[in-house]
Amino acid sequence: MANTMNNRRPMVAGNWKMNGNLDLVNKMQDGIGNLAKQDLDVVICPPSVYLQAFDKQSLLLGGQDISEYNEGAHTGDISARMLKELGCRFVIVGHSERRSDHHESNELVAVKARVALEQGLTPIVCVGEPLSVREAGQVFDYVAAQLDAVIQGVGSTQISQLVIAYEPIWAIGTGKSASPEQAQDVHHFIRKHIAKADEAAASGIRILYGGSVNAANAGALFAQADVDGGLVGGASLKKDEFLAICQAAN
Repeated sequence: MANTMNNRRPMVAGNWKMNGNLDLVNKMQDGIGNLAKQDLDVVICPPSVYLQAFDKQSLLLGGQDISEYNEGAHTGDISARMLKELGCRFVIVGHSERRSDHHESNELVAVKARVALEQGLTPIVCVGEPLSVREAGQVFDYVAAQLDAVIQGVGSTQISQLVIAYEPIWAIGTGKSASPEQAQDVHHFIRKHIAKADEAAASGIRILYGGSVNAANAGALFAQADVDGGLVGGASLKKDEFLAICQAAN
């Protein structure tokens, strides 16, 4: 069960990445509708082509990425305005796969977070280190640099409107999750680091864990004091598994 020693509303966000189909949309929609009525935010981030297939009345929807531009000659990109028009309330920015595959810098991620806020979307800002950084003992410095770019980019007055997702790159899609203690250490650091800019925002901001979250480890991860839920990849494509993870956070 998720930690209940604070007033932060738990969240589980399912990042489908480039997976799924209309059949999965229907299966997930049937199972998740009732969860939306509980004390939990369940967000589905499918490929953008499936957003309109969801019932916006019973689910929270999010995009997987946005352009830094609101419109224009940017073939293949999707703007924050477009996602908002399709019923999205959230958008993932700075996922490690975007940073790697599309060479997104900390500064670009910060711009996207600011644009999302300007258009009324809540950015789920991903941070996290590769294995080489963890082995070198530089996790906090690496994550701090990612956070600082976003804090500077959105401004201290808007920090409280963010959701942060800590996803150690070495645990994404590998089946090797961070231990609850490792996750808590970094989540606690993130909260302390944000407090340097805004103490009130730090106590209220939701920090999710992502990286091979599954039904077996979700309960222990979500029970940590500074872990407010999860950003779930592969397991979000399996209805029963995802529902079990959501129940662990509720």
